[in-house]
Amino acid sequence: MTRSSVSNENRLKEVQVGQEDELSLIPAWSVVLSIIVFGAVQYLFHVVMPHHKHEMLPMRLLMGYSWGTAFASYVLLVGYVSRDVKRRRMPAGLWMLIVVLMPGGIGAVVYFLLRQPLLRPCPHCSTEIASSCHFCPQCQFQMAPVCGRCFRGVQITDVYCTQCGHDLAEDQAPARLRAYSD
Repeated sequence: MTRSSVSNENRLKEVQVGQEDELSLIPAWSVVLSIIVFGAVQYLFHVVMPHHKHEMLPMRLLMGYSWGTAFASYVLLVGYVSRDVKRRRMPAGLWMLIVVLMPGGIGAVVYFLLRQPLLRPCPHCSTEIASSCHFCPQCQFQMAPVCGRCFRGVQITDVYCTQCGHDLAEDQAPARLRAYSD
């Protein structure tokens, strides 16, 4: 295997692990409640509602499954927000109230638009900083690769800066950021 195919496989694994981490934020109570909600909607459409006309069965099935899926997905979303809001150190009670009480999922959209970025500790001084920062604001520790001329963020595998065209090989990047270079 070549070095580039190994690094591509590693990136794919990181993306898959990141998705698994996001799904693990959904609490068990939310999964159980969403199953109950889905079953209750099916009960409503197939037992409670009158169904004297048998030619309407496909429509009842379609409506029952689609509404059941929509309500169950909303319950899963509320469970996800309940854990994610704590992870981002935001006021949990306020955001749960907004997500649950605003109609039609608008509260969840507002949450995703206004949520705080994830914080990570600086390996040098342990200051909590946003993951988008390239340098620690307390100790100037370089957290991500940047161009030596314009100081904009670059990919670790870039040869030239995409913004100013600077040759990144001329920069004196820390050894931990040169892991993928030749």
